[in-house]
Amino acid sequence: MLIQRRSPPPVPLALAHLPPALCAVLLNRGIADPASLDLSLAGLLRYHDLPGIDAAALRIAEAVTRGESMLIVGDFDADGATATALCVRALRAMGAAEVFFTLPDRQRHGYGLTAAVLHDWLAEDAAHRAPGLVITVDNGIAALDGVRAAQALGAAVVITDHHLPGTVLPQAEAIVNPNLAGSRFGSPALAGVGVAFYVLAAVREALNSAGWFAARARPNLAQWLDLVAVGTVADVVSLDDNNRRLVAQGLARIRAMTALPGILALFAVAGKDPRQARSVDLGFIVGPRLNAAGRLEHMRLGVECLLCDEPAQAHQLARRLDEVNRARRAIEQDMLSRLPASALPAPGAPPPRPVDPAEWVVFDPSFHHGVIGIVAGRLKDRWQRPVFVFAPEDPALPEGWLKASGRSISGVHLRDVLVDMATRAPGLIPQFGGHAMAAGLRLPFAHLAEFRQQFAAVLAPKADRLPESATVWSDGELTPEDFSIAFAETLDRTLPWGTDCPEPIFDGVFEVLESQPIKEGAHLRLRLQPLFPAGTSQRLPHPLAAVWFGVGAGAPAGKYWRIAYRLNLNHFRGQTQLQLQVLTAQTA
Repeated sequence: MLIQRRSPPPVPLALAHLPPALCAVLLNRGIADPASLDLSLAGLLRYHDLPGIDAAALRIAEAVTRGESMLIVGDFDADGATATALCVRALRAMGAAEVFFTLPDRQRHGYGLTAAVLHDWLAEDAAHRAPGLVITVDNGIAALDGVRAAQALGAAVVITDHHLPGTVLPQAEAIVNPNLAGSRFGSPALAGVGVAFYVLAAVREALNSAGWFAARARPNLAQWLDLVAVGTVADVVSLDDNNRRLVAQGLARIRAMTALPGILALFAVAGKDPRQARSVDLGFIVGPRLNAAGRLEHMRLGVECLLCDEPAQAHQLARRLDEVNRARRAIEQDMLSRLPASALPAPGAPPPRPVDPAEWVVFDPSFHHGVIGIVAGRLKDRWQRPVFVFAPEDPALPEGWLKASGRSISGVHLRDVLVDMATRAPGLIPQFGGHAMAAGLRLPFAHLAEFRQQFAAVLAPKADRLPESATVWSDGELTPEDFSIAFAETLDRTLPWGTDCPEPIFDGVFEVLESQPIKEGAHLRLRLQPLFPAGTSQRLPHPLAAVWFGVGAGAPAGKYWRIAYRLNLNHFRGQTQLQLQVLTAQTA
């Protein structure tokens, strides 16, 4: 991997009071206004500019006051699970008489609100009756048939979603989506759970205006911002100013141990102290354990964990989610092991890749379709190329219908690639959707060879956009004063880091004092002494601890390395130590 430094603009007067390294980090992320560092709830965008929200709030408030039964239809990922749990908790707290939820099964139903989802929910319990109102969360914008099926049962439908709309919208009672045409809402990057949070805020105000809370408690929606934080980070949406506020407020509740029992339990089973929670933990600890349920079993397990108020029971559910996630990891490793050795070299080795773009479309009849998105991401990272991974929809029919998940790199808009392919070969791809960096589709096995050909043809003119290797972008070099627990804590607490607001990375030249292989040589534990530029005679009084994951035999030669790293804190047995996480290194 190449190491390149970003070039921040001059420091504005408004940020001059901050440490220079922190200024560089902020400016490199386009943050020059101190208002962007205000993470209080007072800075949140108001809901009034969300298209469709007034009609949705009035209809849902009407269902509450009339005692109508409501069915929340979620999605089988962490965003959908958190949005579902949020709506169930909040609507019940507002006094709704009957609030049920259901989620599609990835294998049987596919994505979103469908007639089959409604039919199966009605059939699973004799007590279930057609609801008066169906509310979708994190789905529904493309559910034309699903909305008609709900209406045929006599239910009204309110859609809350954040995915890009098509040319035809469902005929729902109301549609709330920050990406609808003409939207004036300032954060089109809201996750599905963020949209749900705003809708619930509008519902609460509608009920308040109607005098509903004169005889009952008016719930504080902020108590569930831990759900919003998890869903937002796990869905990898852009952390713009508004999303950063939502995530920061949820993180504050997790660190204060006032989060939901299910979220605290998910931290516990991962061996992570919630009091030290960081935004990246939501994406790498909580999110994967929730997502595993939707990939291998049923997301109901994840929602039940988030709805559980009894800590011991929540811990049992979290342990089950952890077990499912371990099984997911085993399936992932098995799928990767089935690829040619040349496709996945040893850790740290140069990343050879197939030259023909048709070979960036990967299929194996043994692949599990619940894990193909993760494998596509792994290959995308290794090859630095857009990748599609296919698996049989039904393992018993490997030459029947296939499902695919794609991941892309900067410069190649994956959904646009599929649109181009569909234009060149009408009828080739019956169903697809997605965005710039990720997409999914269904395809008959008989179309796979032509899919490969069309994929290669569409990518051929884009060859100049494809990098030779991955690049690690550094925010610059640290001074001796920056290598401190205090500065690492400042980085952690200034902003939540995530998509489009990446965690800070620094680089510099270090003397390698000790290099010790761990985990059968897969990782390295290091002791490093930073060497500062000419004119800086200061040395740190003690070497720095560092760890390099997944390097294998790929460490550079010599005792002086240029290293790109993150500045982390290692909390162990009540002690806190500064630790560098090495991302890549070169001989200096």
